[in-house]
Amino acid sequence: MKPQDLRYRHFLPTIILQCMRWYLRYPISYRNLEEMMLEWGIDVDHTTLYRWI
Repeated sequence: MKPQDLRYRHFLPTIILQCMRWYLRYPISYRNLEEMMLEWGIDVDHTTLYRWI
């Protein structure tokens, strides 16, 4: 994935890629990933995560 593929998103490309890595690497749900990101201070909905992956 190239950075220009993520240029019209509301989140930084590094955040999107980190979420994708965690979801694809570990057996977690979108809601669990949503909670993890909230702990980091990033408010993202689980449906947004679904669209990224």
